[in-house]
Amino acid sequence: MDTRTLGDNPLKGVHVPKSHPPYPPEFRAEAVRLVREGGRTPDQLAQDLGCSGQVIRNWLRQADLDAGHRSDGLTTAEREELRRLRAENRILRMERDLLKKAAAFFAKESAPLR
Repeated sequence: MDTRTLGDNPLKGVHVPKSHPPYPPEFRAEAVRLVREGGRTPDQLAQDLGCSGQVIRNWLRQADLDAGHRSDGLTTAEREELRRLRAENRILRMERDLLKKAAAFFAKESAPLR
């Protein structure tokens, strides 16, 4: 089933476009530099680069967070650490659940017969 269409009839459903792959860090850094040094607005630059103005504004905000000019969000390093810790937490939960099931199984197996 094609998950990019919604509705009962795939031919009449709403088409949901595929997401764009992430832009490379060098591309983002260059866009931020062009806005800051080139005197252009994010919307003007977005038209030339083929992305949205909001994407460029997000990159500007993240660059300010990483540089310490803002404190209302997470830096890139903090986001990466949070992503890594969440993945580790997910694995630990799965391991714990597996051990609980194994302990219950072996407790039942070793129970004396009456």
